[in-house]
Amino acid sequence: MAAKFQFEPTPVTALADQYDVIIIGSGSSGLVSAVQAHELGLKPVILEKMPKIGGNTTRASSGMNAAETLVQLEHHVVDSFADFYHETLVGGGRQNDPALLEYFVTHGALAIDWLKAHDIDLDDLTITGGMSVPRTHRPSSLAPIGGFLVTQLLKIVARENIPLFTAVTVQSLQQTANRITGVSVQLADGTQRTLTAKSVILATGGFGANPKLIAKYRPDLAGYQTTNQPGATGDGLSLAAEVGAQLVDMDQIQVHPTVQQETPHAYLIGEAVRGEGAILIDDAGHRFVNELDTRKNVTAAIDALPTKHATLILDAAVRKRVPAIEFYDHVGLVETGADLPALATKMGVPAPALTATVTRWNQAVTAQRDEDFNRTTGMTHGLTTGPFYAIRIAPAVHYTMGGVKVNAQTQVLDHQGQVIAGLYAAGEVVGGLHGNNRIGGNSIAETVVFGRQAGQQVYRNSVN
Repeated sequence: MAAKFQFEPTPVTALADQYDVIIIGSGSSGLVSAVQAHELGLKPVILEKMPKIGGNTTRASSGMNAAETLVQLEHHVVDSFADFYHETLVGGGRQNDPALLEYFVTHGALAIDWLKAHDIDLDDLTITGGMSVPRTHRPSSLAPIGGFLVTQLLKIVARENIPLFTAVTVQSLQQTANRITGVSVQLADGTQRTLTAKSVILATGGFGANPKLIAKYRPDLAGYQTTNQPGATGDGLSLAAEVGAQLVDMDQIQVHPTVQQETPHAYLIGEAVRGEGAILIDDAGHRFVNELDTRKNVTAAIDALPTKHATLILDAAVRKRVPAIEFYDHVGLVETGADLPALATKMGVPAPALTATVTRWNQAVTAQRDEDFNRTTGMTHGLTTGPFYAIRIAPAVHYTMGGVKVNAQTQVLDHQGQVIAGLYAAGEVVGGLHGNNRIGGNSIAETVVFGRQAGQQVYRNSVN
């Protein structure tokens, strides 16, 4: 068995005063942009404020959306950019930035190919809510996409000797003659440094772990738990705003419908669980929603229940198709029953109701017609193989759709819509792409598509 890969950050003593491009944040957007810039001959550096690398990307589970891919054809899925565009637009309440969305959907397949060229194979498919066909690409091991992607990208960073420093906090952007020229940072020991570069890429993520900002922009979500890692505090938004960047859609905050919250840590139960056939029931043992509607609509249905929580029901076959369930079970999130009555007893749900609900669901799968809630996807398999499992869930803050305004070249714009020279942004720090609701699988896709674009555009900036 091969030894587990361990990435070693660059010693802070190696931090130089000047780079071609400074990338703030070590999630997928930051790593991808660094690799792309490096391959174009630039000397990038990645600065991460946290001791742990990977940001929110490490918590992503389902996969990466893309249309018209070779992987889809290998799975006999015929897709189109037009369908992907339309379904993302509808899912986002038609509030998506058209230019960003157009670039996003037409470059996803190229991003899948780019990953494959770097030995990062996403050659299996699943489906998420709001999508009409499987276009959520994931590794054939069915491993959660986030940890897999970060690990594979870090292998490239290590092999190519791209410097990546942890515990380095960017305090401000340096601006000279209306151009971003570098950053001021603080090291772990309190030392202050100024670093210069021709370009800076913000890849700092969102603000889902900042209760004050959540309460500021969405008072109705104050007190909600979050799925985000502790570093998702919106630092990049403050850095950008201080140099005149425009912020958009800041009140558009996504609540993920299926988050286990009965332990101190809020564990997101990935959308692939429902995509592979799980159903949601209330405390009476009945279905109450199309489980693969948009996250916004599923959340609203759960919040409308008297208890404001629900339970995922799945069988051994779903568990086999979604290996993340092994982790959920390992940390104590899963109830198990040899059969449905046994599971119902453990859950405190009427056994006849649960049995009848699953029987009716299986009939809907067989007929490929859900007369109760018009579900049309994630119906390849019924729930027929014991043992059976249950995971209690409730909605939690998951993703912040708002952020800095950029054009399709990832250039950050000011309040007049003009480019702030030398400043770029990619990933969750950017607002506009997702409208008022993000489709599952689109965030990882965004990080790769626009991470690559940022890396390419800083190269263009360097040679012009």
